[in-house]
Amino acid sequence: MIAIFYLVLQLLKLYSYVVIANVIVSWLIAFNILNTQSRFVFLILDFTYRLTEPFLRKIRQFLPNLGSLDISPIILLLLIWFIEMCMKLYIAPLIF
Repeated sequence: MIAIFYLVLQLLKLYSYVVIANVIVSWLIAFNILNTQSRFVFLILDFTYRLTEPFLRKIRQFLPNLGSLDISPIILLLLIWFIEMCMKLYIAPLIF
């Protein structure tokens, strides 16, 4: 049970890194620092997009339209942080 607890915590942390990578790569593309014609850049963007977009799409449904400003990754990172804190505060004492 302890191993599953730590595995879930590590998966949440890894997913938060993927969300951050998606944001950074999309910014670099938006400012024309990276070119999507490069196969490597396209693969990274596609990989992070496929992993994050299902959750970001659900969050965007509840947010008002802010134009070109997208705060859904921030909300997703806050939700991941909240889940991690709840696991550490409420589930960890039950396991240990």
